[in-house]
Amino acid sequence: MALVAPVQNGKVVETDSQNSLSKATQTTGKDMDKDTFLQLLVAQMKYQDPMEPTSNTEYIAQYAQFSQVEAISNMSGTMEMQRASALVGKNVYIRTTDASGESKYIEGKVDYVVYENNKPYLSINENLYSIKDLDTVVDTDYKNAFNKAESFTIALNKLPAVVNITISGEGKTIDELGETYKNMSDYEKSFIASDTYSRYTKYAEKLAELRAAALTENTDS
Repeated sequence: MALVAPVQNGKVVETDSQNSLSKATQTTGKDMDKDTFLQLLVAQMKYQDPMEPTSNTEYIAQYAQFSQVEAISNMSGTMEMQRASALVGKNVYIRTTDASGESKYIEGKVDYVVYENNKPYLSINENLYSIKDLDTVVDTDYKNAFNKAESFTIALNKLPAVVNITISGEGKTIDELGETYKNMSDYEKSFIASDTYSRYTKYAEKLAELRAAALTENTDS
């Protein structure tokens, strides 16, 4: 896998994806495979004490133990790849750490999974991340409901005090909030705090009073 870092103003810039892939590559480099074990085994046989040589039984036992560990590792790798494949299409949070130790969360949908050297890498917004940096998997309905409730609350908090609203100034925003809440499912409405909805109703009632007063005034005129 090519680890290519962008360059800005003549300096290499480490991206979150770059940090994630670099750590994954470093971790892979520390893994001990069968070839490494056989090299160590040959070295052990070559430099063993001739007065107290290791028996063939011990060598066979060592190799059998390593084979068991390797089989477990391969099984774990297969399960990890299956887990990565199941994440395609889901919204996730990736937690990356830069060289200074500062953590950052990347949120997005897993578009596809890349496999290299039996290691899965998640593609999010056309950037690759190691599955080892996976922090949270988020249900789409939950994420949408949370975002709607958050937007509703933010818009409501931007309104002035109830006594200061006007039909021409805040009337449209209050109407839009009411339409948004009306179109929410019961599940989505459950994400809006009761005190938040109570504050909205006060704005809606005040706006209705202002419009009724304006209508009466126009009728009288």
